Amino acid sequence: MNHNNQIFEFFNSKFPFNQEGLTEFSKAFKTKTYKKGSLIVGKDETENQLRFVSQGIVREYFAHEEREMNTQFYLEGEFTTDFHLLLNQGKRRKYQESLTDTTIKQMDSATFYEFMERYQCGKEFVDEIFSQNIMLREQEEFKHFSLTPDELYLDLLNTKPQWLQQIPLYHIATYLRMTPETLSRIRKRN
Repeated sequence: MNHNNQIFEFFNSKFPFNQEGLTEFSKAFKTKTYKKGSLIVGKDETENQLRFVSQGIVREYFAHEEREMNTQFYLEGEFTTDFHLLLNQGKRRKYQESLTDTTIKQMDSATFYEFMERYQCGKEFVDEIFSQNIMLREQEEFKHFSLTPDELYLDLLNTKPQWLQQIPLYHIATYLRMTPETLSRIRKRN
């Protein structure tokens, strides 16, 4: 599928853009490729682009003194942008890295703001994304707080099986806040 068509299909199926605006919007994205292990965006950088994973896998993580903690993974067809920071021109506290050779469709914030001004559905999109992100973040935090390690693994197996198929297990382990050895034992039990 054409990379611009991916963006068109994403919005066409989830948000009420008019067709003219959607076509124009999807064509405004530029393509950038990253080799496996490349930094896509770093800590303390201003969030100034709308980024969509067209192909590949991106991990998002905190890093502090030789230690990294994965907080999210993005697969094909997902946005990696922190929309709160994008709208407020805030600085990132996390890094994003390509786990595979990755193709990102990106749009600078000025172009994004222009579309939001011209099309009411752009505002609706941002409001909906905020609502979804807040709800998902709260659900994930609650799971990490309330579920046992076995339950966390089983939840991931049920809700995001593609992660377990496509992402190295040592990255999954840090996302689940456990060691790779603990994850290995849990997988054997389940």
